[in-house]
Amino acid sequence: MPRITRAEVERVAVLARLSVSDEEADRLAVELDELLEYVETLRQVDTRDVEPTSHVIPLATPMREDRAVPGIDPELALANAPERQGTAFVVPKVIDGEDGG
Repeated sequence: MPRITRAEVERVAVLARLSVSDEEADRLAVELDELLEYVETLRQVDTRDVEPTSHVIPLATPMREDRAVPGIDPELALANAPERQGTAFVVPKVIDGEDGG
């Protein structure tokens, strides 16, 4: 008996606001069921003596001193700006419904 039904796929598609055809819902149900079967196979692997890791090989994390440094001079930062307002870049409005104020 499948763990993931077509009805569950359709419900999740509605919640995610995805348009899924009947053929896609059937295929996704099979694929998701196979995925869960694979996960169940992995759960059966004995990992009691395996230390948790974030990588399969040891990696050194390069660290640097965390210190504040002066920022770039605003005049230099805006030197080539096509349009500016005081010490800020002026860019085209990209979001509808905002008045910019």
